[in-house]
Amino acid sequence: MLEFYDVQSSYDGRIVFENVSFTMGKGEFIYLVGQSGTGKSTLLKLIYMDHFPDRGTVRFHEYTSNSISKKEIPHLRRKIGVVFQDFKLLPDRSVFENIAFALHVTSAKRKDIHTKVMKVLSEVGLTHKRNSMPHELSGGEQQRVVVARALVNDPYLLLADEPTGNLDPEVADDIMKLLLRINAMGTGILMATHDYNLVKKYPQRIFQLKEKAIQEVVLKA
Repeated sequence: MLEFYDVQSSYDGRIVFENVSFTMGKGEFIYLVGQSGTGKSTLLKLIYMDHFPDRGTVRFHEYTSNSISKKEIPHLRRKIGVVFQDFKLLPDRSVFENIAFALHVTSAKRKDIHTKVMKVLSEVGLTHKRNSMPHELSGGEQQRVVVARALVNDPYLLLADEPTGNLDPEVADDIMKLLLRINAMGTGILMATHDYNLVKKYPQRIFQLKEKAIQEVVLKA
C-alpha cells in the first residue's frame, strides 16, 4: 500500500533524512517514533504529498511522487485521513458541520453526507455531541471529532501525527483504543508518537527515525 524508496528530504535547506526505504502493507498499524526534529511530520507530509522528496520515490497505491500531477493530488488525499495533534477544528462550526465539511470539499452528494457523518460519529462514540461546538468539548472529545473527520471519506490509510500529545494519560489511552478498533476494521494506521508508554502497552510494528535514517526496531520486554 505504501512504499518509500531511497528517499531524501530537506526542510528549510537542511537535510532531515536520507536513504529512507520501507514498505507498509494494507491494514497494518505502524508506529513512527523519534525525537523532535527527526522528521516524523515531514515523513507524513511526503505521504499525502504536501511535500516532495529531493531524491527517491514515495508510492501510495497507484500514485508516485515523481509522476503525480497536481490535479491527481486531491484524489490521493481522499484515500488518506489525517489526525492532527492540535485538532484543527473549525471553531464556528458544530461537530456535525466540522465532519461534514470534509465531505463537502469532495463534492459528496447531500443525501449521503448525513448518513456518513452519523456513521463515523457512532464509531467514535460522539453521536450525542453532534450539535456541540468545539469549545464545548473536552480535549479527548475534540480528538475523537478529528478522528471521525479523518474517517468520513473511508480512507485506506489513517496518518496520526502525535494524536495523544496534548492529552492526559487516561484520555490518551482511550484514543489509542479507538485507533486500534479502527485498525481492526481494516484501515491502515501510521502513527507518529514520542509516547513510548503507549507503544509498549499496545505493541505494533515500529520504525524509528534517528540520525537522518529510519530503522525497524523491536522493544525489549
